[in-house]
Amino acid sequence: MINTPSLVDQHCHGVLRTELGLGTFEAHLLRTEGPPAAGTTLFDTQTGFAVRRWCPPLLGLEPHCSPARYLARRRELGVLESSRRLLRGSGITTYLVDTGLPGDLTDPDELSATADAEVRETVRLEPLAEQIADTSGTVESFLANLAESVHGAAAQVAAFTSVAGLRHGLALTPEPPGPGEVRGAAARWLATRRVGEPLHDPVLLRHLLWSAVASGRPLQLPAGMGEPGARLDRTDPVLLTDFVRATAGLGTDLVLLHGYPYHRHAAHLAGAFPHVYADSGAALARTGARAATVLAELLELAPFGKLLFSSGASGLPELHVVAARLFREALGRVLGGWVADGAWSSGDAHRVAGLIASGNAERVYGLG
Repeated sequence: MINTPSLVDQHCHGVLRTELGLGTFEAHLLRTEGPPAAGTTLFDTQTGFAVRRWCPPLLGLEPHCSPARYLARRRELGVLESSRRLLRGSGITTYLVDTGLPGDLTDPDELSATADAEVRETVRLEPLAEQIADTSGTVESFLANLAESVHGAAAQVAAFTSVAGLRHGLALTPEPPGPGEVRGAAARWLATRRVGEPLHDPVLLRHLLWSAVASGRPLQLPAGMGEPGARLDRTDPVLLTDFVRATAGLGTDLVLLHGYPYHRHAAHLAGAFPHVYADSGAALARTGARAATVLAELLELAPFGKLLFSSGASGLPELHVVAARLFREALGRVLGGWVADGAWSSGDAHRVAGLIASGNAERVYGLG
């Protein structure tokens, strides 16, 4: 048996504060661009089946109970108590929380209290720039305030996160834009945007990326299946290869998030470049009973000191539970199988499991 006594969830979001009915629960179960087709349910997915397997016992129900019974028990306990039981039953002891998503989500302090766990914040660059643009009257003040905010955040947060790949695509020009190019792009954006409008300008997205690289904090880059609306063909991590080469030797680690279904490409980059890491991400929750296959494919190419656990969870505490339980099950099945076959020693399997579960994240982010 492969033990992973504690997990560092190196990329996730807060959980919802509000009570959920069947429709709203399903809307958060998978990141889709609309409701399920008429006559179907999103519980009939790998994620839905995994929720019904692992979460009911934490709320005092039998595994695989019906969605209606599970949600009735959830309402009976209340959202706070349900979240407390689920998060504390996940085995996650540290969360790195991306606070850039909209919605009624718990902040890091609330999540820490509910989960009884350590929580560190990661700052999403694009919402940070949008908030500054909303209150900056001129191009000069916007750029100055942005630089000051990134510099100030770098002293406090665990990492920065950029969703440039989800908004524009990962095939951005790899070099940092020049000062004149940045000022021109900022002037055009500020002159035409409305308050709250998201940032899509490729020059400013590159400027944010390079501002984060200059800070020295790790930079997380979602790839593969991400937020609804992102074009999958633009989020293959191999499109980052030129940017990865341009940032080599600058002292900033790049962490490729999620990756699936391009997870082997992310693993390849983690093996090819010393400053690149990859995580299992939401892929394990999405693939459910097939999670061991996905994890084994990550382990084919990536050095074992370059892989990290994350849930990628947002909104539902159930997604934290499912990601953690499936990760443990998959890791035990894959590494345990290699031990049983004589390919690995038991000691090496336990050591590698500890690295992926928490040790690598503790080293990359300077935790503890």
